[in-house]
Amino acid sequence: MKIGEIRELNDKELLERLDAEVARYDQMKINHSISPLDSPAQIKQQRRMIARIKTVLRQRELNQQ
Repeated sequence: MKIGEIRELNDKELLERLDAEVARYDQMKINHSISPLDSPAQIKQQRRMIARIKTVLRQRELNQQ
C-alpha cells in the first residue's frame, strides 16, 4: 500500500489497519525467530508500513489543531 492509498482512508479505517499491521508485524517477528523467513526484508517493509500509517494519523491530528 502506497502513501496515496493510505491518505485516502479515513481515521477509523487507518486505526483498524494500524492494529492489523502491528499484529502482522509481531507475528512475523515471532515466526522469524523460530524459523527464518524466506525474505527477512519483509520485516523492514512491515515496519515502514506502520510508520507511514502513524505519520498520516499524526499529520491529520496536527491539521485539526
